[in-house]
Amino acid sequence: MEATQQEVLTAPEEQQAIELSGSAALLEALIIEGVSTIFGYPGGAIMPIYDALYDYKEKLNHILVRHEQGGIHAGQGYARSSGKVGVVFATSGPGATNLVTGLADAQIDSTPLVCITGQVFAHLLGTDAFQETDVINITTPVTKWNYQITDATEIPEVIAKAFYIARSGRPGPVLIDITKNAQIQKFAFKGYTPCHHIRSYRPKPIIRPKFIEQAAQVINEAKKPFILWGQGVILGKAEKEFTAFLKKSGIPAAWTIMGVGAIPTDHPQNVGMLGMHGNYGPNVLTNECDVLIAIGMRFDDRVTGRLDKYAKQAKVIHLDIDPAEIDKNVQTHVAVWGDCKETLPLLTQLIEEKQHTEWLEKFNDYARQENEALIDAELHPQTGEMTMGEVIDQLNQLTDGDAIVVTDVGQHQMVGCRYAKFNHTRSNITSGGLGTMGFALPAAIGAKFGAQQRTVVAVIGDGGFQMTIQELGTIMQSGVDVKILILNNRFLGMVRQWQELFNERRYSFVDIQSPDFVQVAKGYGIAGKTVTEREDLQSSLKEMLSNPGSFLLEVMVTKENNVFPMVPQGCSVSEIRLK
Repeated sequence: MEATQQEVLTAPEEQQAIELSGSAALLEALIIEGVSTIFGYPGGAIMPIYDALYDYKEKLNHILVRHEQGGIHAGQGYARSSGKVGVVFATSGPGATNLVTGLADAQIDSTPLVCITGQVFAHLLGTDAFQETDVINITTPVTKWNYQITDATEIPEVIAKAFYIARSGRPGPVLIDITKNAQIQKFAFKGYTPCHHIRSYRPKPIIRPKFIEQAAQVINEAKKPFILWGQGVILGKAEKEFTAFLKKSGIPAAWTIMGVGAIPTDHPQNVGMLGMHGNYGPNVLTNECDVLIAIGMRFDDRVTGRLDKYAKQAKVIHLDIDPAEIDKNVQTHVAVWGDCKETLPLLTQLIEEKQHTEWLEKFNDYARQENEALIDAELHPQTGEMTMGEVIDQLNQLTDGDAIVVTDVGQHQMVGCRYAKFNHTRSNITSGGLGTMGFALPAAIGAKFGAQQRTVVAVIGDGGFQMTIQELGTIMQSGVDVKILILNNRFLGMVRQWQELFNERRYSFVDIQSPDFVQVAKGYGIAGKTVTEREDLQSSLKEMLSNPGSFLLEVMVTKENNVFPMVPQGCSVSEIRLK
């Protein structure tokens, strides 16, 4: 007879070895790691774990998704809203391979996950058994670490390592593949101790004061310094330290789409969004600053444009926890390795208190130009069909910048990131580096489980929504409260924009037809409505937000509106186009 949870949770030094199955030992480990929510889908090779889970329903809340990709995106949303490690279960073969897109997404966006996959019996490995795939070799390029367990006695140590690796340093996804015999095997379980150290694994670089001193000297001598910050500030839980650095330095700061929310949108030094569809001033003035201070960002190509024309006049200071990012794309003048929660206070101590008033005003001048040229018309059109921008603007007014906004990928994503207001950290959840269509609906489900007291709004295009539309079933069965805002332009909008601008309006297979989304939602027991007229928009958004459960609001927006500004591919950031 297996031990009860209470017996197993006794401190290891106070308990004797207890016979447990590998499956039960795994679940005990998850409980001690503080896991409360699991997203998953059962199958033959992981059935022993699901059988054990039957006895743990009071401690572990399992959310049955409709597809394994939906499960891993939900795990990502949970991790991003809560700051905890997301946990996902899947079976072998197609169950495991359906996780690959989410693993790649989590890897490039530094999202901490522990994915548990079932596997065929160890003696069948390599025989092409039913639903066998070599998940370790398949997922090696898209995980921070992976490991196959064939003996149950390995489970406590390997799971402890998995959580430590996933959450430490630069976070990322870990996959643990457990053969069926190891799940069933009984062994002498001696308790579970979370891992805090692995020999030869150094998740935090040693901080070198001399580089912080060099960085401070460069900043103190700067006339036109400029800060670029990314998700590293959020992952490092360094929002307060970053705010203190901003206050003392007086330097203008712009964000990547993964970093937005680390400081409030209306912070006086927040000058907007970087990159291909970022704000006018931050892009142009990147090539006019004399010092560029990058904090927790990786100089992605969508931020830099042409590297041979990127900030060549500036001394670059790069603060990052991952040494592999230093000098990878942009050559640095001073590299500050380490967790920015630790390095930023040291740098703040050494910099001089300044107010770069004239330099900041130059950003404000560009902001006024951008507002007059396009933002005002995008957010406050008086005639014609509704725009995506005005929908986001109305949403801002009703949520007051306090909601979690989960965006999919495409034009609506860029509009949402550009115009949504955020007063709190961990409020913008999107697929950044991989650009995964279908991300938003399942990620919003996970985000709500990770932050149950907050309003979660999924902003999705009509194309991306159909990629994971089946997760409406997850909402139906779990009862989770997610507000779904579909911006329907009847096109695969971002591809159409490129075809218009660069392929002479040769619209090749971007005119997408959709079902009646409201009726589909109704089939899943989810309330909804469609808005076609501007005068009904605000009241409909209020109805969506005030509804006691999930609600789907489809807003019909103009078909051929483009997202500007835009840095055309192959151009310098200073060649950004306003129209």
